[in-house]
Amino acid sequence: MARVYANANQQQPKSYWDYESAKISWGVLENYEVIRKIGETAYAHTETVIADEKCAIKVLKPVKKKIIKREIRILQNLSGGPNIVALLDVVRDSQSKTRSLIFEYVNNTDFRSLYPKFIDYDVRYYIYELLKALDFCHSKGIMHRDVRPHNVMIDHEKRKLRLIDWGLAEFYHEGTKYNVRVGTFKGPELLVDFQEYDYSLDMWSLGTMFASMIFRKEPFFHGNSNLDQLVKIAKVLGTQDLFNYLDKYGIELDVEYDIILGRFPKKSWNEFVNADNRRFASNDAIDLLDKLLRYDHQERLTAKEAMAHPYFAPYYPVAKSAKRRYRKPLEELGLIEAELQQGHWSVPVNRKIVRGNGGPLGFTKPAVVLDREHGQAGGMFENFRYPSPEHRIGVVIVGADRVGTQGAELMAERSRRITSSQGHNHSTRVHS
Repeated sequence: MARVYANANQQQPKSYWDYESAKISWGVLENYEVIRKIGETAYAHTETVIADEKCAIKVLKPVKKKIIKREIRILQNLSGGPNIVALLDVVRDSQSKTRSLIFEYVNNTDFRSLYPKFIDYDVRYYIYELLKALDFCHSKGIMHRDVRPHNVMIDHEKRKLRLIDWGLAEFYHEGTKYNVRVGTFKGPELLVDFQEYDYSLDMWSLGTMFASMIFRKEPFFHGNSNLDQLVKIAKVLGTQDLFNYLDKYGIELDVEYDIILGRFPKKSWNEFVNADNRRFASNDAIDLLDKLLRYDHQERLTAKEAMAHPYFAPYYPVAKSAKRRYRKPLEELGLIEAELQQGHWSVPVNRKIVRGNGGPLGFTKPAVVLDREHGQAGGMFENFRYPSPEHRIGVVIVGADRVGTQGAELMAERSRRITSSQGHNHSTRVHS
């Protein structure tokens, strides 16, 4: 049984989850003009189209009607959720009767070119945004079942993430046996034919994405088949924990594993850290990863638990009123509104940012200094000295005990130009 949201669907009317009985009202495809093809999946191909504005059309391949109904009903139930792609319309070609789904358009950058450009701030931010989407869909009684980079659209310029492709998603009902032939970043439960899985399957998939990001290895587990995939996992997590997992749930492995599985010790995650990825693989990052990639689905963090992990401590969204309060003084320091909209602050109090004596940026207490490399240089303090010119203040937030990192790199770059123009006295003081 799922550790969270186990009865989410039981608390809803039958019409919420009984998609086979759903009645779909189809619009007309002729209202849309196709521009170009942008992707393809097992069940559909996606194109950019124009109606009143740019959007994306998912042209469905011939599949069972209940699969189409399931995807539509799930998208309707998730409408308006954080970072869930918006379903705008459902249409059918008047001649071919081909069905299509119309979605909001996301100016996505392919992850193979985008992820290598990420800094530590970006990884924290986008994983957190993905967790928000997963916690929401789980709270609605829905498993995505195909979380992977191809289904996470990112408009990096707008810092916008959308979880897409809900064609394999399913409603969770306790005790139900589900198809194990789903997803690409397959969890151990799928590979050993354990059918009574739950939302924690998505957390494994997210964990493998996270591992790829922090270790700079895509994909992290790269098997040539389901059999080989489990072997690749066992070479990292060890076989003893696998056998303990199998014994706990009374799972019998396929006889083919007797030949290929072998015996492997559990590796330390630190064995994957090198000079190229060290800046991403902090102790908190390793701890979060370790709590996501567990054989036993009951031991994995839930999405909400993961969001509360110390790894995400620098990122706490706050109300727009707090941003408005600091807009004018921050603009005076050269932090423009566009950057402000991308930044987050928490626990603000009504203080003013002022010019200090002896330093390029002065402030009244309490305050936090954002270091351009490490995200947060310290907590509450009265004196701060730059360790070197390369670690100048990125931005000072008055009256906050945490500073978020969304847009932090932009802020740091603007602030570095300010500090460069105001001399090299690298001392900043808090005045009472």
